[in-house]
Amino acid sequence: MHVDMDAFFLSVELLDYPQFRGRPAVVGGRSPRSVVTSASYEARQFGIRSAMPMAHALARYPRLIVIEPTREKYTRASQRVMEVLHQVTPKVEQLSIDEAFVDVEGARRRLGSPVQIANLIKEQIREATELSSTIGVAATKSLAKILSERSKPDGIGVVPAQRTREYLEPLPVSVIWGVGPKLLERLNNADIRTVGDLAAQDPVRMKRWLGSIGPQIVQLAQGDDPRPVEPRHEAKSMSVEHTFDDDITDAYRLEKYLLDLSYECSRRVRSEGLAAGGLTVKIKDIDFSTRTKSITLKAPASSGAVFFQHAKNLLEELLRQRWHPVRLLGVRADRVAAPVEQSETQESLFDLVDPSLKSNSKQDWEATDKILDDVAQKFPGAAIKPATLLSHERRARMPDG
Repeated sequence: MHVDMDAFFLSVELLDYPQFRGRPAVVGGRSPRSVVTSASYEARQFGIRSAMPMAHALARYPRLIVIEPTREKYTRASQRVMEVLHQVTPKVEQLSIDEAFVDVEGARRRLGSPVQIANLIKEQIREATELSSTIGVAATKSLAKILSERSKPDGIGVVPAQRTREYLEPLPVSVIWGVGPKLLERLNNADIRTVGDLAAQDPVRMKRWLGSIGPQIVQLAQGDDPRPVEPRHEAKSMSVEHTFDDDITDAYRLEKYLLDLSYECSRRVRSEGLAAGGLTVKIKDIDFSTRTKSITLKAPASSGAVFFQHAKNLLEELLRQRWHPVRLLGVRADRVAAPVEQSETQESLFDLVDPSLKSNSKQDWEATDKILDDVAQKFPGAAIKPATLLSHERRARMPDG
């Protein structure tokens, strides 16, 4: 089955802002250049969707209620949801912060039929979080996800295994995993419009036409999805980004923003008791082109100082490659996992910081991180970090062009 929380970020916020229930509301930054993170079902009636630029959302409904996102609340709620699922079965494949696949075959003798288990999960999630969820129950992962999407909000969609293909055939081909806008256009131009149309295609011909994805989507259209639920014991990445109200042309200002992002990213990693095996810096230029630079760490790290120094080096490389005004800046922790026992290599990472700071021990930086974590927990949104990590001299402005 596929368990998906309903308008997750917004629903979490409405626990603190109940006066906004039943009204067009979204979660996102208030800047017109921000994007909608989550939209209420009332807002969706005006065509407002997740990932839509906030300026477009406000143009569709000027009285739209905009709630600033609070990451910590979403993480806590997600943890409670996943705890509920793991109490039912260890076979939980978390897809994102608010959705997961669950294999309940081993729990049937103890808890009943899949539909009974789905109802139990919904009840326990509501008790643990005060939030609603939608669940798709089917013989395959792909159909379970389709059912949860088509049963929102607060529903349960069920299709018995023997009716899988019968249910799929009349649906639009866009419901099949892997069929994005460009592929959908190609399929429609070939008069392949329903799942049934796609299921009738020859896999060999489809491979010649579309490549390896051709036979894959035919197989899914035929109701054949052999992928098992695969529990994941570690996160792949954690990232933070910031879109600027005005394009940044000053490298020193970028470095200050990078410091904030590095510490926020490291704090999120530490809050899960994890460490990162790599880091990536992302920038989006004024022409909307996106560039990234990554590094593999010599040893897993979770220190804000280490994150920032590596991120700073990566940013400098990106700016040397091409100097353009920057619209968006991001930091991503890669290969995030439970940390292994610390080694001398990890200690040496702290020497990456400015030479004047090399005397600071690993314990000093860990103590600093702990203080910053405590401040962030007590005062959400407080912008506090070690200013000594910034360059001592301002950089020149980026040249035009």
